[in-house]
Amino acid sequence: MDQGDHGRPEDTLPDAASGEDTLQAGAIGFLDALVIGLNSTSPAYSLAAVIGPIVAIAGIYAPGVMLASFVPMLLIAAAFYYLNKVDQDCGTTFSWVTRAMGPWAGWLGGWAITMTGVLVIGSLADVAVHFGLLAFGLDGLAANTVVRQTLAVVLILAMTAICVIGTELSAHFQDVLILAQVLFLLVFAVVAIYRVYAGTSTLDALHPSVGWLNPFGAGGSALTGGLLLGVFIYWGWESAVNLTEEVEDSATAPGKAGIWSTLVLLVTYLSVGFAIVAYAGTKFLAENADEEEEIFAVLAHEVMGGWDWMVLLAVCTSALASTQTTIIPASRTALSMARRHALPPHLAHIHHRFHTPDVSTWWVAAIAIAWYLAVNQISENALLDSLTALSLLIAFYYALTGVACAVYYRRHLLENAHNLLLIGVGPLVGAGLLAWLLVESVADMSDPRNSAGGASWFGLGPPLVIGIGIAAAGVLLMCFWRIRDGRFWQERRGVVDPALVRGKN
Repeated sequence: MDQGDHGRPEDTLPDAASGEDTLQAGAIGFLDALVIGLNSTSPAYSLAAVIGPIVAIAGIYAPGVMLASFVPMLLIAAAFYYLNKVDQDCGTTFSWVTRAMGPWAGWLGGWAITMTGVLVIGSLADVAVHFGLLAFGLDGLAANTVVRQTLAVVLILAMTAICVIGTELSAHFQDVLILAQVLFLLVFAVVAIYRVYAGTSTLDALHPSVGWLNPFGAGGSALTGGLLLGVFIYWGWESAVNLTEEVEDSATAPGKAGIWSTLVLLVTYLSVGFAIVAYAGTKFLAENADEEEEIFAVLAHEVMGGWDWMVLLAVCTSALASTQTTIIPASRTALSMARRHALPPHLAHIHHRFHTPDVSTWWVAAIAIAWYLAVNQISENALLDSLTALSLLIAFYYALTGVACAVYYRRHLLENAHNLLLIGVGPLVGAGLLAWLLVESVADMSDPRNSAGGASWFGLGPPLVIGIGIAAAGVLLMCFWRIRDGRFWQERRGVVDPALVRGKN
């Protein structure tokens, strides 16, 4: 089966001439893709979730750990950029790894992306509802489990509907949310720093120092533990690349949006991280690390007083935006896998009017809702444990993509220094760092004492059991589908068009 220069089987992709519905090409531009990439990471929520634990591990050097966590993300973002240049497929990692390393690895990469969405969508919706209620002074409803879970499910359904109605509507909605989120975060950071230098901080304030950017300041073990958390706050920027078939200038714009997303996130995290550590001090943050995003609500009141609703809304809009955008990579990956016969064909259905993958989008939402409701019934910490398991899937498919980039371009890496460093060495270093973090995560999660509440499942930490369970389920489903429909496993690997490499980097 000849895949052509872009590595796509010509008989699996519908086009206008065939009368079949396709994704809407050119539906959004670079800035829209950038915004979606930023919102997918949920900056305010991510900071709220990890700033306490990172400070507990690294102390005043928490900003340095966040800076170090940025390095593998940037290197993998470069891999996404160069792979997207030769294959503009909304399945991203699934498609690229299949071309470079074969169908088995490609299928598992696609499975990992899809399952990250399933694991996190419910939690994001829960946080959006919780902080939204707090922002409007409805603390009693926020503490009511039934109300919060019901509203979270309604929110997931509403965000899914927006995704189905159209990519343009999704992008416009995201534009509003990112403006609100960034504005509130900047106001919070400026007020916090001002009060530190004015001497009006209500906590143990510290004057910021450039030395806080030293990731090795707290020692090697602190850096390792901090990186495991730091990678989580950058995850999600690749949603911009999952929209590659719907973005103008699809060969370069989505990849650039992914890279710029990581850079904007770095500035945001360092600015707010400096402000939080300076205002609250390390002791307060470390002592309340287990409170996670709740600590942000406390800090909002301490810094902003009666205006704390602004920060609460920042976290709410952050989680709200990410609830929607996290559906995008999962649904587009499922679409790509289905049209390549790697999943049931009905998942490849595209809505005739809206030109979006409606069936796969609703399936992702349905499974995410079922997971969210089920894990909440297991224990108070089960949802948190499922989020912790995310780091395993994230590190896996990011590392896989970095290796795939070097393998895909292997015949062109020695043509010049640019190719060698940015397309070969860089992605491989990023993949190596993430593989190391994956191993460290497994070792850390194997000890039940490191899990939320110290619970033990089968003698292991619950997050590791969840991760192993998802991996096992993926392998079983893959083997079943290989027996049921083996066409995907009969494809040949793709070849890079030299014209896309020489002089066009």
